[in-house]
Amino acid sequence: MLSADSQETYASVSYGGVVNATAPRPEFGPLTVTIPDESVPHGLTAAATAWPDRIAVDFLRATLTYAELDAQVARAAQALLDLGVEPGDRVAIALPNCTTHVVAFYAVLRIGGVVVEHNPTYTATQLVHQLSDSGARVAIVWEKVARAALGARTSSPLTTVIAVNVAGDLPRGSQLALRLPVRAARATRDALRADVPAGALRWERLVRRGGPALPASHPYPASSDVALLQYTGGTTGTPKGAVLTHRNLVANAVQCAEWTRTVGGTETLYGALPFFHAFGLTLCLGYGIRTGATLVIFPKFDPAALVSAQKRRPGTFLPAVPPMIDRFTTAAREAGVALTSFRFAFSGAMALPEATAQAWEEATGGYAIEGYGMTETSPVALGNPVSAERRAGALGVPFPDTEIRVVDAESLEDVEPGARGELLLRGPQVFSGYWNRPEETAHQLLEDGWLRTGDVVTVDEAGFVTLVDRIKEMIVTGGFKVYPSQVEDRLREMPGVADVAVVGMPAGDLGEKVVAAIVLDGTVPAISLAELRAWAAESVASYAVPRELVVVTELPRSIIGKVLRRVVRDDLDASR
Repeated sequence: MLSADSQETYASVSYGGVVNATAPRPEFGPLTVTIPDESVPHGLTAAATAWPDRIAVDFLRATLTYAELDAQVARAAQALLDLGVEPGDRVAIALPNCTTHVVAFYAVLRIGGVVVEHNPTYTATQLVHQLSDSGARVAIVWEKVARAALGARTSSPLTTVIAVNVAGDLPRGSQLALRLPVRAARATRDALRADVPAGALRWERLVRRGGPALPASHPYPASSDVALLQYTGGTTGTPKGAVLTHRNLVANAVQCAEWTRTVGGTETLYGALPFFHAFGLTLCLGYGIRTGATLVIFPKFDPAALVSAQKRRPGTFLPAVPPMIDRFTTAAREAGVALTSFRFAFSGAMALPEATAQAWEEATGGYAIEGYGMTETSPVALGNPVSAERRAGALGVPFPDTEIRVVDAESLEDVEPGARGELLLRGPQVFSGYWNRPEETAHQLLEDGWLRTGDVVTVDEAGFVTLVDRIKEMIVTGGFKVYPSQVEDRLREMPGVADVAVVGMPAGDLGEKVVAAIVLDGTVPAISLAELRAWAAESVASYAVPRELVVVTELPRSIIGKVLRRVVRDDLDASR
């Protein structure tokens, strides 16, 4: 960790052809950090050496120390080696958050394999596509996914499926309780387990206690080796695998640690974000393990479960999306449980409402900070300072060793200072391309290392970046550009509106028309198009005022809560 004296400024910001060279600002964060030339599993080895008796993971009260976690990883790594997994082989993981997910992730990486994370709730069709695309030969999956994974063998290179009994990660008493012939036990058992078809191996038999362990002398992968194929969320089309190296992941974990001024072996991190998502993976499995944090694992986000955990193992750090922060804060307040142990919450994936941040900070005495990133940046690239300098409504400033430019989306020339443009990023956490997609890689990743984000932003004089909208979701109507998020922000303030998505639909000579899909909150019987237009017209341009209103019961969201405008648009198109 850097001393306060060495934290003199933040990474340079280039826009309008000028590098922002402001005076030192120690409250923001470090300009640069030292990134060790090592692999991700080196971090676990170091943590197990430094804090062998510290609790590494707590899964619903079942705990492992760092020494025990390291030993389990060594046994799992040897088992995978015995199955024929070689350096560079892709190994699919389709598991909910659980202890085995942590073990499997590090075991694959320890022997030089490439982790391919999958959503364990995917349909068979979705899973088959990604397995076929990645070329994974081995899959470590939840029992509920085993049948779909086995079926994928006929249309992909997959040969070996290892089924995981997630209930086996529970405390012994909880495992015994699941066998009781009562309704509650049966319901929990059905939620966690499934019959495993013939042809699947059993994880617990492969990684048995007392089994052979990988020798400590076994070579680690190089920092330049591929560690992860992380499929993008597919919000703009078919998911594609972002290729991330060990250096990318180590760099982002180190950047996060330095930015948050983490002292090793002191944090208690609440792992409620899904580990199969880049946000949860880096913050929980990367940063968390590398810094010797105690990772409290939640199989899914349940505010009551977080409140219960807070009573017995108070947290210090919550990586989350805004709705999670809201619901946890509310649940703790209603239960009379203090949250003052938390230093901060790190929010991403969507805008952090000022009211959400304020409620969290009042409850904890710590900070709620917003950051920005994408799968292609491992994923964090920008962050608000973990201090009173954080700024509501801004994505933050560049992370250490991270450069940004704001350019015209067509010419790629720098825009004038303060003007809107596409955000470009460059840094050690930026990926090396998309798996087997050279044309898309060439479009997204420019020759000089700059990554096109597809996001329209502005940058102020202090270097704070503010998101305007996604380029691909921008609406062009009558020759005017409409940014959906600006219209949505206004409509969310309208009495009676619980949620909203603004999209563009075909409209002849106009090109597109602005359409608002809203969810009512129940406080008003209805909202008319005229009322909606009048409300919007008070603060948005006339061409951006919605021309059509559709009332829906709910809006489609990604696994971490982001509204999927593409799906909204497709649904509206299909209903016409």
